[in-house]
Formats: sequence, C-alpha cells, structure tokens
Amino acid sequence: MIDARPVVYTVSQLNRYIKSMFDNDFNMQTVFLEGEISNFTNHRSGHLYFTLKDEQAVIKAVMFKSSAIRLKFAPADSMKVIVRGRISVYEASGQYQVYVDDMQPQGIGELALAFEQLKEKLGNEGLFDREHKKAIPRYPERVGVITSPTGAALQDILNILNRRFKYSEVVFCPALVQGEGSAQSLIEALRLFNEKKAADVIIIGRGGGSIEDLWSFNDEALAREIYKSDIPVISAVGHETDFTICDFVADLRAETPSAAAEYAVPKYEEQAVYLDKLKKELLGNIRYILESENNRLNALVNSDALKNPIRSVELKRILLDSLSDRLNKQESTILSTKRLELAGCASKLNALSPLNVLSRGYSVAYKDGKVIKEKKDININDELTLKLSDGEALCAVKEIR
Repeated sequence: MIDARPVVYTVSQLNRYIKSMFDNDFNMQTVFLEGEISNFTNHRSGHLYFTLKDEQAVIKAVMFKSSAIRLKFAPADSMKVIVRGRISVYEASGQYQVYVDDMQPQGIGELALAFEQLKEKLGNEGLFDREHKKAIPRYPERVGVITSPTGAALQDILNILNRRFKYSEVVFCPALVQGEGSAQSLIEALRLFNEKKAADVIIIGRGGGSIEDLWSFNDEALAREIYKSDIPVISAVGHETDFTICDFVADLRAETPSAAAEYAVPKYEEQAVYLDKLKKELLGNIRYILESENNRLNALVNSDALKNPIRSVELKRILLDSLSDRLNKQESTILSTKRLELAGCASKLNALSPLNVLSRGYSVAYKDGKVIKEKKDININDELTLKLSDGEALCAVKEIR
C-alpha cells in the first residue's frame, strides 16, 4: 500500500536546503555585481552591511571585517561600486545575499578615491591651513633627510646640499619609502628627529613612481605626525606633477627631492654677494657717523663758549637778570590779583554771616542746641538759649501765643 502523505519540512530544513543549492552552484561562487550602495552600516564589529541597488531591484550585501580592512577607501551611501563575492543564503532569515570579498568604486580608481576622501577629511580638520605652517630657517645648522638609503633621491639631495651650502651638517635617517611597513618606518624616523632635536629642518620624500609606489606618503598617521612635528618639514615626493597628502600637510612642498634641497639651504655664492653688500653698507654708515661726529666736535672747539668763556658767562648772567625781573614782576601781579579776589570773597561771606544779622538787633533762640523755627517746637517752662550779638541769655517759656 502506497503512503500518499506529503513530506513535511521544517523552516530550518527548507532554508538549509536552499542554501546548499546556492553553495553547490559553481556560478554563484564568484560573481561581479555593479550597483549603488544604500542603507550602509559600518558595524562596531568591523563588518560592513549595505544594500546594492539599480533602477529595478535590490540585494542585501555583507562584507566581513577580514575583507573590509583591505579597502583603501571608505564606502558610503549613494556611491556606485563594483563588488566581487559569492551568493548564499542566511539561514536564520531565509534571505539570500551577496558576501563581498572585494569592492572597487565605479568610474574612479580605489586609490584615487581614497586620496580625495582623506584630503577632504584632513582639510576640514585644518591640517592644511596656512597659519599652521612653520617657517623654514634661513641658515640651518643641521638638515635632516628621511628617505631610502638606496634611492637616487638621497644622492640628489646630498649633492645639492653640499654644492649650495656645505656649512650645514646633514643628518640622515634611512626609512622604507614603499611597500608594507613603509608608512610606519617614515613615522618612526620623523618621531626620532623630533625626540632628539636632531635637525633644524627635515626633508622627507622619495623619487617618482606610480600612485601605488607613492602611497605610503598618503598615510593618515604619517600626515598627522608631520602636522605635529616641532621641526619644519619639507615634503619632496615624486616628480613635479605628483601630489600626496604629505605635500599638503608639510610646511613646504617641493616639486622634487632636488628642489627640496635648494629650498632647505641658501646658495653660498648668493650669500657671499649679500654679505659683501652688507659690509659695504656697514662701512659707509661708519664713515658717515665718524664724519658727522668730527664736524660736531670741530663746531664745539670753535664755539664762543670755549674761545671766550667769560663772555659766555656774562651773557648768561644778563639773561638770568632779565628772567629774575620778569619773575618778580609776575609775582607782584599775581599777588595783587589774589588779594582783590580774597577781599571780594570776604565781603560776600560777611554779608551772609549770621553775626552780621544779630548786630542789627536780632537774636536767635535755641532749644537743646537746635534753632527754634515754630511754636510747636517749644512748651511752657522750656529753657531756651538766646544768641545775641555780644553774648547769650538763658530764658524760660512763660506763655505761648
């Protein structure tokens, strides 16, 4: 007898079966998709979660931390990308999605996009602002050089430094300039110069190359180390048309390593001409001062004060007598004026004096030292004091009318 009952699966069994179909399909193991990123989330675990979409459809995507750390740029919403990955099913939700192993920005190279993103980020933080740039010393005693010991850039720098201004000491710190660990090598060299205060100016750079070869000089940590350097830094990376993040954050950007050496020290011949000019100006100023003082001395020697001192004293005595007469005259005038002013003030004060009023037959009554103005201020039998022009009288109140 045939059992016609249908087979009943659990949801987990079904999702697992569908997942196995995707996992066993060779065509689903490596796929390339292009689309626009939306709903992007950079999870604290380091995994990236987002949706890829075009005009008609969407698909969920995840990029695990192990793959995400290899990205040179920062994915974001609305960015058009091409991804490489595999298609599978997340059993817990029964949703199929693409597991991304690699990602490239569409229409622009990954490194070029990473460069622009970092440039914008550091620019917004003010690391490129002119007010933070330190001046390059005019006559450095020690010039620090950070580059590869085997590159042609080192020899170009040394030759020009020696030819232009051999009086500056060169302090060289070798570093990796490309490949794994090169950025950290450059950071450590720069940090060492600052810790030891081993130079007055630092040249950091290398010769030309591809964008991949120069990429160490686009490292964010290196840019921040250059920014906080106490010693002025000249960036000399690649050729004249090459630009790196170090060029923007450094105190001075040189087109080439050779140009950096020219910016770091003055040219001896030019300084010799300048010093000779200063010498001539100094000698001319000394001659002018000596001639001026000699003329002044001759004028003093030939003056009447030295030739006929008695006459000079007599002239000063006549002047003194004249000033004394003027002083005495002004003194008499001032005293007369002040006497008149004083008499006028005394007359005004006398007119206002209460004693003057009393002398005309009036008196002033006081009670307890206060002037009595109204009858309410006194009572029967109160003792009052009468102020007269030539004395006082003690009285008692007998009647109030």
